Amino acid sequence: MFASYLIGLREGLEATLVVSILVAFLVKSERRERLPMVWTGVGAAVALSVAFGALLTFTAAHLSTRQQELFDGVTSLAATVFVTFMVFWMRSAARRMSGELREKMGAALELGAAAVAVVAFLAVAREGLETALLWFAAVQGATSSASPLIGITLGLLTAVALGWGLYRGALRINLAKFFTWTGLLLILVAAGIFKYGVHDLQESGLVPGLNTYAFDISGVLDPGAWYSTLLSGMFNITPQPSVLEAVAWVAYLVPVLILFLRPAVKKPAGPASQSPQPAS
Repeated sequence: MFASYLIGLREGLEATLVVSILVAFLVKSERRERLPMVWTGVGAAVALSVAFGALLTFTAAHLSTRQQELFDGVTSLAATVFVTFMVFWMRSAARRMSGELREKMGAALELGAAAVAVVAFLAVAREGLETALLWFAAVQGATSSASPLIGITLGLLTAVALGWGLYRGALRINLAKFFTWTGLLLILVAAGIFKYGVHDLQESGLVPGLNTYAFDISGVLDPGAWYSTLLSGMFNITPQPSVLEAVAWVAYLVPVLILFLRPAVKKPAGPASQSPQPAS
């Protein structure tokens, strides 16, 4: 549930920040009459995201066992790609996101009401589709399908509350630190999703080595204990992984963490402009 909560909080806060920037721009520009178009675009993006999640669930429910394992594996790998891209994109784009959105909204206002709705829709739809895909991937590795749904719902509600507080000026949080720490946790979650995707591909028969175990710590890590459930639910750490699962987990986690924690390279300042030569 906590892993799903973290996904909902992170994705929800990104979407909420986007909407708050758009709303603040319209309010400060004294174009409040365009606000209903923003909410129309947001509503359409939410509806598309819910429909996408329902489509994934419906598709998985009407497949054979082997096909379902293959489908789950592919969606888990896709979710890993999306969450990795999201973590790195947010780290690099957070500072310039406000300016870019304001620029797009300014251009949309000149085109008309429909363009405003499209900007809001596109800004939120990406986050919503990622959330639906990540939720579906989390459901595959959960013992109960209700826990990821509850977790992601609570995360989204928390994100909306935080976004409203930031918009009203009631909250002051360091967004850079917030996205850094949640990014670290999401990388761990993504490593677990990637590992589970490999496990599904092995169960489908597409990838061999399902019964070749890397280690067995079930004597130390009791599968029925609460901490085992927590580790399995958040990071998909299991007491008896296959060799390929363990390799996949390490092969994803180590380089991605190194790249994420590496200090950002500052762009060198441009050459100093030469002073004009006096006329002869």
